[in-house]
Amino acid sequence: MRRLGGERQRLAVFVGAAVVAAVLTALLVRTGFPPGDDGRPTSPLRAGRAAVGWGFTHTQFSADHGDEAATGRAARLLSASPMPQNQHIMGWGAGNPEPSPGRYDFSDLDRRTAWIRRTGGTPVLTLCCAPDWMKGGASGHTDWGALEKAPDPAHYADFAALAGKIARRYPDVRHFVVWNEFKGFFDEKKGRWDYEGYTRLYNLVYRELKKANEGNQVGGPYLVMDSDTGTGGDASAPRGPWGSVDRRVLDALAYWNRHKAGADFVVVDGSSYSKDDRYAPGPFAATRKFADVGRWVRKETGLPLWWAEWYVEVPDAHDDRNGWSERERLAVQAAGLMEMASGGATSGLYWNPEGEGAACPGCLWSSTELAEGGRELPMGELLSRFSRAFPPGVRPSHVAVTGAGRTAVRALAGDRTVLVVNTTDRRRTATVGGEGVTLGGYEVRWLDRP
Repeated sequence: MRRLGGERQRLAVFVGAAVVAAVLTALLVRTGFPPGDDGRPTSPLRAGRAAVGWGFTHTQFSADHGDEAATGRAARLLSASPMPQNQHIMGWGAGNPEPSPGRYDFSDLDRRTAWIRRTGGTPVLTLCCAPDWMKGGASGHTDWGALEKAPDPAHYADFAALAGKIARRYPDVRHFVVWNEFKGFFDEKKGRWDYEGYTRLYNLVYRELKKANEGNQVGGPYLVMDSDTGTGGDASAPRGPWGSVDRRVLDALAYWNRHKAGADFVVVDGSSYSKDDRYAPGPFAATRKFADVGRWVRKETGLPLWWAEWYVEVPDAHDDRNGWSERERLAVQAAGLMEMASGGATSGLYWNPEGEGAACPGCLWSSTELAEGGRELPMGELLSRFSRAFPPGVRPSHVAVTGAGRTAVRALAGDRTVLVVNTTDRRRTATVGGEGVTLGGYEVRWLDRP
């Protein structure tokens, strides 16, 4: 959400769209998409639905780079249980795609999308951020400190053209998110978001992507659902024991919703804690925000809901989230996932915080920069299981929890399994859907449904 991607430039690479389409189609057949019922390889080329399910976002360091044994281990891990994988077009592992007008460098994007294909994931591209020359910088130069600046209005059409070129280059990608968190779109003079500017950019990109392929699925506005712990203010805003959402965010969402050229899904992100880093009334109870906000957004837009990012642990001054034990972190993350699904979300993309070192709180796998890396971590197992248990089309349902530990234990059922979480640090016993269960402190467990 707040991490930047300082990557190097590469030599310009450009291949005609028609040639690339043919090459990619061949690659899809040869490199790992399992066969469908008709014997043909399944792939996003044949799955242009708005919902993609639960997966993750690649950041600057990811499993496509590092020690060969570690990257191979990570590839096997992801291939065994494919999930949606999201990549930004500039930053967070990808270099500048158009360093100067008409001169392209897709080498990093090529590498990341090839990795997604290799591991059988459903690819998602987030169309952020913009080359320097589109935002007042020098042509041919990349200032990574200016990554989060929005393009100048005079270059909105140029950014849309770049989005269209990228869509044509990767014909197997069917899901696109327009921009990231309204970065660069806050109007300091008015003290609010420049939702008019963002919507203009969004509409140009939307039309260009649909022109590239009518089957492309496009969503926005990727707003951060900031909240205050107080419950005063506008009664029409989503609210709960956790607080209420910032009115400026809701105004931006409402404007985009009224003036958008179209959308196949709506995208938000946010944290369970407030803007001043407080939980109300506590870390587990605060995750109810995801359900309350989700229901409100679904009602307002009528669109399938994606959470592009979500956070349950307050970061430190360095934007690290490492104050909890992994057991507690996993339990609160499980509660957050349950609330997002309960609120009607069909898709979510976990911001994977992989780094270069051995310590990696909340990571999906251990760092592939290390020889012993690429091994599944607790959050990776949770997300993978959740992705399989609650795919698009499966409607989650709450399960009756009774007994002495009923106030401490949460449960959510899919078609075949039940996710159960102990929200306390002590041993608890409860009856979940008629089955007696004893859970250790902060234990997360999966039960088979009869």
